[in-house]
Amino acid sequence: MTRRALDWLGWLASPVMAGAAFSILCLGVVTWLPALAAVGFALNRWRIDDDTRVFTGVFTGWRRYWRPLLPHSILLTVAAVIAASNLMFLSGQSDPLSLILFMIHVGLVAAGVTYHLALAVAAGRDPSGAASSWRRTAFGLAFTSVPRGTALLGAAIAAPVFSLVVPAGPLLLGTTVPVLVGLIVADHTERATS
Repeated sequence: MTRRALDWLGWLASPVMAGAAFSILCLGVVTWLPALAAVGFALNRWRIDDDTRVFTGVFTGWRRYWRPLLPHSILLTVAAVIAASNLMFLSGQSDPLSLILFMIHVGLVAAGVTYHLALAVAAGRDPSGAASSWRRTAFGLAFTSVPRGTALLGAAIAAPVFSLVVPAGPLLLGTTVPVLVGLIVADHTERATS
């Protein structure tokens, strides 16, 4: 009984520790994508190799990902700021064209969230791979199957909402739970195709 309780605590503690490391790495604002890939790296090692050094594993993963993913992260941060300002402007308009443009922006944001979550998962599962390989894998994971893409987007939306009941939950679990779901989805996809 004690072993089972410790396993359950591990399933909670490891994502929380990864979330704490992710939060520290994101203090640089534009560093979110390499930090997210590092979370994928640490959580994948925890799941596959039973490596419980998740907090330090995120920092280890960061060293692998910051160079190839930081330029992408900077561009996406600028794009996200522009999209947010467009959405705020369009939400105050009432004509049909503004509604159409608003919905297009929402769709693009949803696609961007899904793709970048899949990119972090692809990089986390293949740390020695090239960035172009991660992008191809992420595109396939996010957009070639409706159930997979829906699972990734649903996890990205639901995790911060459901973690509101825990103090600092969205900060600690809002990103790590979707990455964990993405790793599980990628494992199922790999088993189904092999």
